[in-house]
Amino acid sequence: MSPPRPAPRSPSARPSATPRRGRPRRRDQIDAPIDTALLVCVLGLLGLGFVMVASASLPIGARDYADPFFFVIRHGIALALAAICGLLCFAIPIQVWERSGIWLMLVVCALLLLVLIPGIGRTVNGATRWIALGGFNLQPSELIKFTSVVYVSGYLVRRQLEVTTSLIGFARPMVLIGLAASLIMVQPDFGTTAVLLATVMALLLLGGAALWPFALLFSTVVSGMALLIWIEPYRLERVTSFLKPFDDPFNTGYQLSHALIAMGRGEWLGVGLGNGIQKQFYLPEAHTDFLLAVIGEELGMLGVLAIILTFAFITWRAFAIGARAHALGAFFSAYAAHGLGLVLGMQAFISVGVNTGLLPTKGLPLPFISYGSNALIVSVMIAALLLRIDFELRRKEGAPLPAAGVARSMRRPGRLRWHRA
Repeated sequence: MSPPRPAPRSPSARPSATPRRGRPRRRDQIDAPIDTALLVCVLGLLGLGFVMVASASLPIGARDYADPFFFVIRHGIALALAAICGLLCFAIPIQVWERSGIWLMLVVCALLLLVLIPGIGRTVNGATRWIALGGFNLQPSELIKFTSVVYVSGYLVRRQLEVTTSLIGFARPMVLIGLAASLIMVQPDFGTTAVLLATVMALLLLGGAALWPFALLFSTVVSGMALLIWIEPYRLERVTSFLKPFDDPFNTGYQLSHALIAMGRGEWLGVGLGNGIQKQFYLPEAHTDFLLAVIGEELGMLGVLAIILTFAFITWRAFAIGARAHALGAFFSAYAAHGLGLVLGMQAFISVGVNTGLLPTKGLPLPFISYGSNALIVSVMIAALLLRIDFELRRKEGAPLPAAGVARSMRRPGRLRWHRA
């Protein structure tokens, strides 16, 4: 006798399946509308920067301005301005950024020209980089790091086939970038020029540029940088003096030798917040370019390692956002996320290398941490745009898409038919 057959289940009892034309939302997309880990890291660095700027600048403010809180108040105002600019950047849709890249680049190039006009540009320590706007000094060379990524990312989307197949398409964006780099070198600002060119070349490589034009451009840029170092005695002196800073500790190796003394004095756990000695008029630019040395002295090697790991996480997070954008067919967002991550990562790498003696001495602030309103504002703008890209990606990943649309979005950008925007 055969066993009884089970009763058929009603249609309502069948397990629910995900529709073919939609994709389920991930748990992190349901829990938070933005990348909370990235936001927490940025806020943590901003908070640490405010504390350490206060610790490093109190003696300088008391000596030079008869007010120990002079730099603390100004840094607090810069934080407020950075928060406003960051909120504005986050509120602007990505499509607006994509369409506005060329105009933003032209505006910043015009500002770079204004800096060089006598009576408009402000000169400090032999460098003309600022435009005085009342109580605020605008530094266009910091803005170019942000606008160049937006401009080149939009260009790669509009001219993808030309970039990958012709030399003209590859070289065209370098005309405007080269003009901006030349204007920055006149100021002069070698570090910002290096970061700008390295970021743009990396974006062109990610955009599918042919290998031989890229190799030609890379060799030309490297040769030009080497020539600029060779013909300027002070640049050549910086490149050679960092190898043996204690051979001339009172002249060419003064900054680096005191930075290394501060790092060594801090050992693993530091001497305690506020107890550093090198900031007491021994270490120049203790609250700006060499703030990491003060952190190493007061918070120790563990504090420095924590900062390095935080920047590594932020850079990785930016690359992960870019990879998700590429998978969804949002190619402008992908290029922009990778470019912005490169800007933050390279600046942090150079600043850490300078403070630890691994790279030649160069005045480049540590993003989110060092004193400097323009650099701080631009860093927050970069973080805000990354959060905006992630925000729009989470909405796109959570919305059901037609199957044909999903298939099209997964194609490589070079296989699509590109039209000029």
